[in-house]
Amino acid sequence: MIPLLWGLLALFVLRVAGQAMVAFFHVPWLPPMERWHSGLVPYQILLPAQIAIIALMARICADFTRQWGFFVRPRRFFAVPWLWFGWIYLAGMIVRFVIQGPTIPVFFHWVLAAFILAVGLWHRRHLRA
Repeated sequence: MIPLLWGLLALFVLRVAGQAMVAFFHVPWLPPMERWHSGLVPYQILLPAQIAIIALMARICADFTRQWGFFVRPRRFFAVPWLWFGWIYLAGMIVRFVIQGPTIPVFFHWVLAAFILAVGLWHRRHLRA
């Protein structure tokens, strides 16, 4: 579980870093900005939101690694509403994939959904125990 969470966080960090490199440094060896960014949220808002998501994911990973903290105390919120949100989020991104085809944003939404689901399933399993 812990390596999975850290791996998903690493993938998301690489996505944010790659997109920032394209946006600010115009690196030629990465796909152009249009491939990274759907345009639904302006990048000036998206980047701080992504950094906040990374901070939250890192805190969750740290709690699981230490086996101590807010995110590793079995909680009904993470076992029920959080888990439902994860499934709905994943389903929405599968629909988006069917409509738009494979894109960088869709793949990384799957990464985020997998992270949410992994945490939610852990809480559900530990509440039943």
